[in-house]
Amino acid sequence: MRMVDLIEKKRDGKELTKEEIRFIIEGYTNETIPDYQVSALLMAIYFQGMTEKERVELTMAMVDSGDKIDLSAIEGIKVDKHSTGGVGDTTTLVLAPLVASVGVPVAKMSGRGLGHTGGTIDKLESIQGFHVEIDNDQFIELVNRNKVAVVGQSGNLTPADKKLYSLRDVTATVNSIPLIASSIMSKKIAAGADAIVLDVKTGAGAFMKDLEDAKKLAKAMVDIGKSIGRKTIAVISDMSQPLGFAIGNALEVEEAIETLKGKGPEDLQELCLTLGSHMVYLAQKAQSLEQARNMLEEAIFSGKAIEKFKTFIAAQGGDASVADDVTKLPKARYIYELKAREEGWIGTIVADKVGKAAMLLGAGRATKESKIDLAVGLVLRKKVGDKVNKGEALVEIHSNFENIDEIKELLYNCFTISPKETTAPPLIYDKIL
Repeated sequence: MRMVDLIEKKRDGKELTKEEIRFIIEGYTNETIPDYQVSALLMAIYFQGMTEKERVELTMAMVDSGDKIDLSAIEGIKVDKHSTGGVGDTTTLVLAPLVASVGVPVAKMSGRGLGHTGGTIDKLESIQGFHVEIDNDQFIELVNRNKVAVVGQSGNLTPADKKLYSLRDVTATVNSIPLIASSIMSKKIAAGADAIVLDVKTGAGAFMKDLEDAKKLAKAMVDIGKSIGRKTIAVISDMSQPLGFAIGNALEVEEAIETLKGKGPEDLQELCLTLGSHMVYLAQKAQSLEQARNMLEEAIFSGKAIEKFKTFIAAQGGDASVADDVTKLPKARYIYELKAREEGWIGTIVADKVGKAAMLLGAGRATKESKIDLAVGLVLRKKVGDKVNKGEALVEIHSNFENIDEIKELLYNCFTISPKETTAPPLIYDKIL
């Protein structure tokens, strides 16, 4: 088998076989196939696409390129949640303890983030003492005992995907639905989940800015999951403006705590209830989505959800009293208000630019070597559709820099204020089952 023949085959729009895809992935992983040939193949896939069968075979070849997590020792159906990312996306911090509080095991592998803010692990490390360095036996024991634990991602999970993603990043082939779908699903499958709930974002702050593209990606991932026997559903949700109010690591932990107490932002709570209902239903803890939602609402308002959060944090060495006293979270030295220059209604909030402002404050990483400032970030005081008066706060800026004039101007450019009444975009556009 020759790589040049496979490049030509895909260039001409023909379907690659299982054996051919395995040959490519194994050869690239063990470095017998060079970058330049795989680059050519990726560009051919970018233009020609892949059939459903090819997507499944590519996904499984990447799964088999490294370690696979065995969660069979955990009692019950393990349901994983994956979000395609966005600004202020605090859902995992809420969902893990919330879903666990109704008896669904949440064995979560999370990462550190590049971009606007840290990943789930960075955010949790805003809590003093919390750590994710636990071995597999302890991880399984914690999930069996408490129904929830979060660990860092294995260094050798889907190594082929890591290599391919790095190459896609420098060859302008990131934005390919077959390649995105296979990348995401390979990691979820290797992580050992029995069922998967996908939160596919669309809008200015999302990777898939166009709704139709988001639907295609969601369907591609659901089809892959079903083809290999994993129950998989996708919810397509809005990211044209940041989710919730907080953007920043400790700030998002505080918002998650408030949401678990039933006092969080309406959009964040609603999305968590929607995603959580599907997780509970797929775990067969409820007979319907309606029953699942009722269980989660009861867990919030009875206090079970926040108590599960405390148990989860304490079990991994964290100071659980932060749930009762959020002043124990890291705090920025300065808090500034960005005040509206005119009155009207908020027409748009450009989510990715807001995220960039948070990163410039130090809330995120520009490179893997960047050090995150867990205390800094932004808290929105207005969302799309809200009335605002001149001089009223649009954003609260939590900074350890005294001079933030450049960041303020960037934030002003994120907001449009309309003289006419506006309405908020839908939170959830569609579901792919």
